Amino acid sequence: MNIYLEAFLPLFVAINLPGILPLFIGLTEGLSVSARRRLVVQAVTTAFVVSVLILFAGQIIFRVLGITVNDLRVGGGLILLVLSISDLLFGDYKRRSPENGDSSLGVVPLGIPLIVGPAAITTILVAQQSFGYPATLVSLLVNLGLVLVVLFYGPQLLQKLGSATSKAIAKVASLFLAAIAVAMIRAGILGMIAAAGG
Repeated sequence: MNIYLEAFLPLFVAINLPGILPLFIGLTEGLSVSARRRLVVQAVTTAFVVSVLILFAGQIIFRVLGITVNDLRVGGGLILLVLSISDLLFGDYKRRSPENGDSSLGVVPLGIPLIVGPAAITTILVAQQSFGYPATLVSLLVNLGLVLVVLFYGPQLLQKLGSATSKAIAKVASLFLAAIAVAMIRAGILGMIAAAGG
């Protein structure tokens, strides 16, 4: 049982579920409950597929494409930065959503890189080498199950605080999303510099 717990905890920290919830609310502000839940299912499904792919073929994919985790950090950070700036400056812009005829929001940025970002990808690769495939797969399933439950019911609990409070939380979340994006880009660039120097 210890090996499963040891595989679970680092991935739980890397996914950062408490940090995902307010960001999710900010990105899906104004959507109906049904539309939001469709996005949750799509996002978690995307995260699962990508995670399993990384678990069983991550090293091969990285080698064939010639990319590194640092490349993912910079790319994912740029995506999140653009989204956060758009939300902060153009809060009333037409959101991408199933209700607007575009369901890709569940794939990017919700599935990737919010739920499964560079930190989670790195953790999955390290866990596979340290604990093996079964323990890593179980920890992945449990973590994504927690994400599904929290994103399904968390927004409704926060919305009970009122519309104004909910919108304020969404805006603050967008600000933190911008900060997280900059941190991802910085970590990616520093990692590239360190790799080049090594």
